Amino acid sequence: MTIQWFPGHMAKARRQVTEKIKLIDIVLELVDARIPISSRNPMIDEIVSSKPRIVLLNKADMADRGITKEWMAYFKDRGITALPIDSQSGTGIKDILPACKTALKEKFDKMASKGIRPRAVRALIIGIPNVGKSTLINRLAKKNITQTGDRPGVTKAQQWVKVGKEMELLDTPGILWPKFEDELVGLKLAATGAIKDTILNLQDVAVFALRFLKEHYPDRLMERYNLEEIPEDIVPLFDEIGKKRGCMVSGGYIDYDKTAELVLREIRSVKLGPLSLERPEKTSEE
Repeated sequence: MTIQWFPGHMAKARRQVTEKIKLIDIVLELVDARIPISSRNPMIDEIVSSKPRIVLLNKADMADRGITKEWMAYFKDRGITALPIDSQSGTGIKDILPACKTALKEKFDKMASKGIRPRAVRALIIGIPNVGKSTLINRLAKKNITQTGDRPGVTKAQQWVKVGKEMELLDTPGILWPKFEDELVGLKLAATGAIKDTILNLQDVAVFALRFLKEHYPDRLMERYNLEEIPEDIVPLFDEIGKKRGCMVSGGYIDYDKTAELVLREIRSVKLGPLSLERPEKTSEE
């Protein structure tokens, strides 16, 4: 499964970001705490070049807390500050500006020594679609500046947003890379809702998700779907869930599409509890 996803507005956004980067002090890279590596855009390293960067592990409330701590250590080992946040509830938001000031202290001290008056921190906020950029900006600005939605691709244009007197944010549309060379990356993005469901085979995504749950969260899987045991093969597992939840068609057959939609919807709505679909040690191995 190779997923192609590069609408025109994303290509335009990449050009605009490249043009505006010289105006930026620091980059706030928003990723999904459940899949911190798969939700990072490889092109961002090239686009933001040597600018200081803070990784914001958004949707941390939906991720496994223990695994998120491992991710924070992972980024720290690589010289990157990572903060767990939840743009919906506001958890961790107050830590963003202080982290920016710490990262930029040397630059702003040099400006002050040259007699340049203090000014607001200029930050670029960037990330893939549906990772929560608009919600975060609205939370920081304490008002509804940007359009939000639970589907990818809501933000379609750049805009500067004032955050009090101490920060200015440049919002951008979500940018995905032209093609996912790694099928696993595409499946993780799809399972968390970063890619529009209409361009995917949801059964493939649900198979990946169920196999992951079986390996890493078997107790949650059994509890949620009232299973006495987890079948070895994936088809009987689909059958069990379909029967338990009434995902049937005439003749007593399982509706696999409906079952796949159910599983993914419940993962995305945290019905199986906070889940992390990616772990630092696995990333290192891969």
